[in-house]
Amino acid sequence: MDQRVSLITLGVADIPQSRAFYMALGWAPANPDNDEVVFFQAGCMALALWDRKLLAEDSGVTDDRGGWGGITVAYNVSSPAEVDAILEEADAAGATINRRGAETFWGGYSGLFTDPDGHPWEVAHNPSWAIQLDGSVNISP
Repeated sequence: MDQRVSLITLGVADIPQSRAFYMALGWAPANPDNDEVVFFQAGCMALALWDRKLLAEDSGVTDDRGGWGGITVAYNVSSPAEVDAILEEADAAGATINRRGAETFWGGYSGLFTDPDGHPWEVAHNPSWAIQLDGSVNISP
């Protein structure tokens, strides 16, 4: 198995609302007219929005109590100023800002927002990681 991630699927309550939220962040869906599943190209991987109940059923989850699903998606940027700018953009799109940008215990700078379905997105600047032109992250020293 290659060491990579190809797709992250978020289980959402309202696909059109979630699609509109991500579009307000500037993301362009690959299939904008589909109300069953929405795909976004996200650099070298993809992000999907799918009905939470269908995702639970497909994944073999028998007790979905809602709330946080135990996953946080991270969006890494090249500077603390970019962290703050992305958090402002998310706020304007309707996100809940859970943590404003601030210095971290690990020597970086990060903040966090949640989308309309409560999926947390950390926006982070790690001075030890290089952000490539295509947005990919290089974690090697």
